[in-house]
Amino acid sequence: MSIRSQLLKGILEGCILAVIRRQSVYGYELAVKLQEHGLEVSEGSIYPILLRLQKEKLIKGTMKKSPTGPNRKYYVLTEDGMAALEQFKQNWAQLKTPVDGLLERVEKL
Repeated sequence: MSIRSQLLKGILEGCILAVIRRQSVYGYELAVKLQEHGLEVSEGSIYPILLRLQKEKLIKGTMKKSPTGPNRKYYVLTEDGMAALEQFKQNWAQLKTPVDGLLERVEKL
């Protein structure tokens, strides 16, 4: 597994929560939205996370009719999901700032 893949795996849950917070989405649509932001993620990586987030009651899935084909499960954040997203954002800021600083100092050597 590449370093990029390992890093992405660690932050993917927070990114998924962030996308779902903006709007209700179904699995494939979620993958597309992540790709639009430069995160190349397969649907096969997303669905296990969605199942886990649903079991943890961070998201809720609701089946809705699709205009073209079978019904789709749309996901929305729960209150616990909102709290988890806020915690992710705080954790990310606490990691991002020192890592950016370290990388900038190393480049100056």
